[in-house]
Amino acid sequence: MTELGGRGHDAAAVAPPAQPIDAIIVGGDELIDATVNQGLELQVRSQWSYARMRFLRHRLAMAGLLLLIIVFGAGAFANLVAPYSFDQIDLNHLYAAPTLSANHFFGTDELGRDFFSRTVYGIRTSEEVGLFVAVISSIFGVIVGAIAGYYRGWIDNLLMRLTDLVLTLPALAILLTAAALWGSGDQWRISFILAAFFWTGIARVVRGVFLSLREKEYVEAAKASGAGDMRIMFRHILPNTLGPVIVNGTLAVATAILTEAALSFLGFGIKPPTPSLGVLITSGQNNPEKWWLTVLPGLVLVFIVICVNFVGDGLRDALDPTQRRIRA
Repeated sequence: MTELGGRGHDAAAVAPPAQPIDAIIVGGDELIDATVNQGLELQVRSQWSYARMRFLRHRLAMAGLLLLIIVFGAGAFANLVAPYSFDQIDLNHLYAAPTLSANHFFGTDELGRDFFSRTVYGIRTSEEVGLFVAVISSIFGVIVGAIAGYYRGWIDNLLMRLTDLVLTLPALAILLTAAALWGSGDQWRISFILAAFFWTGIARVVRGVFLSLREKEYVEAAKASGAGDMRIMFRHILPNTLGPVIVNGTLAVATAILTEAALSFLGFGIKPPTPSLGVLITSGQNNPEKWWLTVLPGLVLVFIVICVNFVGDGLRDALDPTQRRIRA
């Protein structure tokens, strides 16, 4: 008994004294500071940060975005980039072929106007049309799809039957008729006509996402806490649909630019003297031997559409939470 008691006494004697709570807190702060200084702290990343990382790793998307910024930047600052005004005439250089050593990089047209300057100004017009149509159609489509998917019932049936009606119309014939009656060759009227037909795709996408998300637990919790319908739709559900909305809006830019160019080429879109890529391509029809009047603005148009599609492809991969590999 004595030995046991002695061993117990010795064990108690060598046991370290209990540290006060303040000492533990101070030691914890020092440990945290040391961890931060060594860069070993844990960083919480949101879904958007992961999407940004995936997009930055998409080589084709980054290349397309960089080139698109350069081209659209040149169009936005056309008055600074273009060496001449888009309607400046040079009678000494009529139908000058493009050459690197001449003053006219893309050549000139039948009036001696610098074709590079006209192409840059045409980029600005097509850029304005594409961005305007994408923004307006996306906003209207999101509103229609959100209301239809959230409320369902007769509201959903009414809005979706209206969407189906617009989708079943022959798009080119209706666009040509509307542009001829109300377009009048004006850039912004043509943009509104295009936006009136481009909202249907994004509306159906948003409606499907809303039908899925309105049954989630966080939506039920928001309803239980007394949140109104507008707050639930645009504060809780809409942020989870931004991925498809951004991708569709990006692709709508390329589609709007192509459609505007097609209308202008057929003579129902933007009319001279306003320069656009479609107008420039049309101007070379009467002189097919002057290849640069058609080929060069056509190549610029194709280049813009390819870059926009690369960016849209990268956004689709980056905003897809199930995507684990970057394909490009």
